[in-house]
Amino acid sequence: MDFQLTPEQRDLQQLVRDIAHRELAPLASRWDRTHEFPWDSIRALGRAGVLGLTIPERYGGVGGSWFEAVLAIEEVARVCYQTAMAVLGELGVQTQTIVHYGTDAHKARYLPAVGRGELICAICMTEPDAGSDAGAILTQATAAKDGYTINGSKVLISRADVAGVFLTFVRFGDTPGSRGVGAVLIDRGTPGLEIGPGEETLGGELLFPVYFHDVHLSPEAVLVKEHGFRKLMAAFNGQRCLNAAISLGQAQGAFDAAVTYVQTRRQFGQRLADFQGVQWMLADMAIDLDAARLLIYRAACNAGAGLPDQVEAAKAKAFANETAIHVSNQAMQLFGGHGYLKSMQVERFLRGARFGALAGGTPQIQRNIIADSLVGRRATGRARD
Repeated sequence: MDFQLTPEQRDLQQLVRDIAHRELAPLASRWDRTHEFPWDSIRALGRAGVLGLTIPERYGGVGGSWFEAVLAIEEVARVCYQTAMAVLGELGVQTQTIVHYGTDAHKARYLPAVGRGELICAICMTEPDAGSDAGAILTQATAAKDGYTINGSKVLISRADVAGVFLTFVRFGDTPGSRGVGAVLIDRGTPGLEIGPGEETLGGELLFPVYFHDVHLSPEAVLVKEHGFRKLMAAFNGQRCLNAAISLGQAQGAFDAAVTYVQTRRQFGQRLADFQGVQWMLADMAIDLDAARLLIYRAACNAGAGLPDQVEAAKAKAFANETAIHVSNQAMQLFGGHGYLKSMQVERFLRGARFGALAGGTPQIQRNIIADSLVGRRATGRARD
């Protein structure tokens, strides 16, 4: 088993790292302060081909693997949470659902623009009464004479203010539970599609409600029909790896800042780094970071060009999400009172790290997945659809 990156992977990692420090880092505090979508950062990554990493070459992408995507987004997240979250949409489930399940027309229409950083995709799944329980989705796709009519609402949607296409989870017909859930692609500007006012978040990103009032779609807008829920969830396994990589990047950024700080800050006649208690804190943080990285890399590497294994992705996400919260919190502690200042980068890492455990399935949901693989569904739990 080889734990070394290939020369090509090292080159990719260094490329994104250079872009991140040269073009993304100087803008990170601006995006955090103003809540603007990070267009300048996205375009820089688009010019470098980073946004096309998981898009097939036939559609203007690089044709890379999930592992390359993980390497890239980790480097982005080490300097800027808002940009990493924007990249998540371009490399993650929105794009990959189109890659794996879309028609040639879908791929030709959307993927090249995504890879260039010109088209932003939003995923509309969460509803007021359907979060982790995606099988409870109520947004309805009703068969019409020449297509479908969509009615319903979504909440907590990232990038809705700038998205050009909305990958929307809907229920087809009267089929109950997850069996009736599929997905459609709705272009911005489609009559009946309405974006509500954004809500500010702890991490600086804006989240939006999205409403569908008699949105008429042609049959060609259907991406996955009913009984396609398992396909959609399989694509989410890749999203979980990328979510975990963002958590890892945020934690690594906080750790790097803390290591630098304790080597320059002096108290009681010596550097903070000379105190054994501080050294042990750093050592424990380093161990946790490496453990999270190995879990993420394993899930992504084993996926190859396909989709990651559900259990491996669940383990990686649960551990990385919780590691990010712990490590960034410890990093702030090492800064002392200065770490609590808005002017210090470490407090931004702590706020960004908190989101990973709330999105894409909480650590509790990931533990359900892992336990189910070990002992099967609990007798008292909801039956499988």
